[in-house]
Amino acid sequence: MKIKCIIIDDEPIARKGIKGYIEKIDFLELVAVCEDAVQLNSILKQQAVDLLFLDIEMPYITGIDFLKNTVAPPKVIFTTAYEKYAIEGYEMDVLDYLLKPISFERFLKAANKSFDYFKGLKKDNETYIFVKTESKLEKINFADILFIEAMENYAAIYLPGKKHITHSTLKALSEQLPAGNFIQPHKSYLVNISAIQSIEGNILHVSTYQVPVSKYQKEEVMERIINNRQLKK
Repeated sequence: MKIKCIIIDDEPIARKGIKGYIEKIDFLELVAVCEDAVQLNSILKQQAVDLLFLDIEMPYITGIDFLKNTVAPPKVIFTTAYEKYAIEGYEMDVLDYLLKPISFERFLKAANKSFDYFKGLKKDNETYIFVKTESKLEKINFADILFIEAMENYAAIYLPGKKHITHSTLKALSEQLPAGNFIQPHKSYLVNISAIQSIEGNILHVSTYQVPVSKYQKEEVMERIINNRQLKK
């Protein structure tokens, strides 16, 4: 996965430093470097971009004002020498807020945060996976999965009326599923939240099956299920 990004900063030294950091990170692809938000505005009209490394105090228009007046802007990591904008920046749902001078360690942390965000977004846009069962690859729609049960080095994927056994760990399968739709109530189970019909004590009723909830996970499980139902109303 490549994340297309732009640097916007009126300071040449700052632009050079961030450019050097980006070149060290293989999943970042630098597509443009701008001196101000006016140049950025022109570029965004010509090509799609995923991420902006955006300075705040610049000539003509600040980074914050640019975001406030842009419809559906790319995701943003602020790069600024001024800590006073931090709260306002996070209220604008930016991915991160980097204070100058920026160390590579701190920059890498922000870049990894953006990778996790876009990876999750990509998974949420997918609707199925292929898993190997016996001698063939089986296409399985996320919406059809009731739950998945770990079986040592194998996993059983339960669907309405059938199940598939695949040579995979629960962790490996969870990384392919949309995190917002599935929950892990127990170390041996992943459950499709939409398939849960009722909750009785430490048991989730999923179709004709009963899935246990670990006592250590119960509070988190209940919160996730309730929030999920509210979002779907």
